[in-house]
Amino acid sequence: MEDVRIKFGIKVKVLRLSRGYSQEKLAELADLDRTYIPGIESGKRNVSIIVIEKIAKAFQISISDLMNSL
Repeated sequence: MEDVRIKFGIKVKVLRLSRGYSQEKLAELADLDRTYIPGIESGKRNVSIIVIEKIAKAFQISISDLMNSL
């Protein structure tokens, strides 16, 4: 079974690229350090619910939509 961190990272990357955002732009929109996004996308970061909420807001989607199909 694939680690949920890997699945979440892939989902974030797909959403980011579909919107034409750089990692730096997503970090800015989510109010996160620019070095944080690569760690999420690679599955190395264990993100908190607060970070999940910030990313969902940056993409203007609900947390449930962000977490769907993980």
